[in-house]
Amino acid sequence: MVRGDGIKPGLRVDVGINRIEDPELGRRENDMPKTRLVGDGAFEEAMEVASAITPVSGGVGPITSACPLQNTVAAAYCKKALVAQTRNHLKRGSP
Repeated sequence: MVRGDGIKPGLRVDVGINRIEDPELGRRENDMPKTRLVGDGAFEEAMEVASAITPVSGGVGPITSACPLQNTVAAAYCKKALVAQTRNHLKRGSP
């Protein structure tokens, strides 16, 4: 766990996800303790040092979904352009 004195002022992006037992949430039907998600940093301590911080959960999750999707769309456009270029090349009869 990264404590507040272990970070520098500025933006803090916490991408670590850990599940810990939380006694305040009670227990499940199978008597296992309920858990909650936390990051790699002590959020409250980091808030005192960092100018901005991403929460866990709900911080960078949407980005980790959006970036691969954006890359997939970009790859599809590249493939379409390459196919069109190849077809044009074949129509011209160029070697």
